[in-house]
Amino acid sequence: MQICGVDDAGRGSMLGPLVIAGISLEKTNIHKLSLLGVKDSKQLSPKSREELYKKIIILVDDYYVAKISPKSIDASVKKHGLNHLEAKYMAKVISKLNPDISYVDSCDVNPQRFGKEIAKLSNNKIKSYHHADSRFVVVSAASIIAKVTRDRAIDKLRKNHDLGSGYPSDSKTINFVKSYYEKNHILPVFVRKSWKPTQKILNKSL
Repeated sequence: MQICGVDDAGRGSMLGPLVIAGISLEKTNIHKLSLLGVKDSKQLSPKSREELYKKIIILVDDYYVAKISPKSIDASVKKHGLNHLEAKYMAKVISKLNPDISYVDSCDVNPQRFGKEIAKLSNNKIKSYHHADSRFVVVSAASIIAKVTRDRAIDKLRKNHDLGSGYPSDSKTINFVKSYYEKNHILPVFVRKSWKPTQKILNKSL
């Protein structure tokens, strides 16, 4: 019986992609993830995540990663459809892996509603929970794959830009977006224009 875990990374960030990752493996092998030391990516150091990433992709039967661009995110936010966008991409990841059952980390306040939407889109059996990344090791493994993929994408941008963590709570990120816009009168393609802090910067400059 193939079990799948799906999670996202970078949902709250002002810049870079939103990453959705899924892993699938035989039910009898799930305990092997725990033996590796797999847990919610937020509880691990970047170094541990990198090491576990390599071990996870060797252990699992299959995995799939999808990146959602800031442009797509902005278009969905405009229609108040960010949860739907995420459900659509989670369904895409699950359809690629084609497991018997999938556990997903719900971004919707109503996990059942979120699960039903993914089930409808993927034609798959879905178990949707809040904090699934800390409750189910298959989702923890997916959270590590998603986080490492996202961190690598940000590191790539960091080679040319001093942009901090990418999150609105980081003054370095806010200052980067602000000074880039003041200097160039446009925003980089990797910045999410629909985010409130970005809107604030744009409106102040008008």
